[in-house]
Amino acid sequence: MWSFAMAASAFLNLHDWETPGKVRFVVLLYALGGALAFPVGLTLAGLVSRGRHWETALAAAFVCLLGATLAFTGGLFALQYRSYYAEWHAPAFTLTWAFEFVFTMLTALYQFVVLGVRLYFPLGFAALVAASVWFARLRR
Repeated sequence: MWSFAMAASAFLNLHDWETPGKVRFVVLLYALGGALAFPVGLTLAGLVSRGRHWETALAAAFVCLLGATLAFTGGLFALQYRSYYAEWHAPAFTLTWAFEFVFTMLTALYQFVVLGVRLYFPLGFAALVAASVWFARLRR
């Protein structure tokens, strides 16, 4: 459900953007990021909130799911961005390549924060609140 909610959030913001193929790619990227982030986020939230009150579980789920989702989706975005620009980079494992790799990944993460995070609003944020409440009630 988390993956579907993240994909739906991206789709609702991009339904008339560019071409249908590009919209599908971005929606798939957000779905995959959500699918990878959900088990990690819940595991981290469970570790942080073990033996504590439900308020702590709610806050832990909110922060951990948010962080994991942004990290995984941003990481996938950065890898795709890097694969696009790799054609113009120096041969692999040289000093120049290392600088290009690091700065390309940092640029991609910056662009994701500036342009990609907005695709989580409003549906993704609502799903985050609902998942956090669900997790807190489950931990009681």
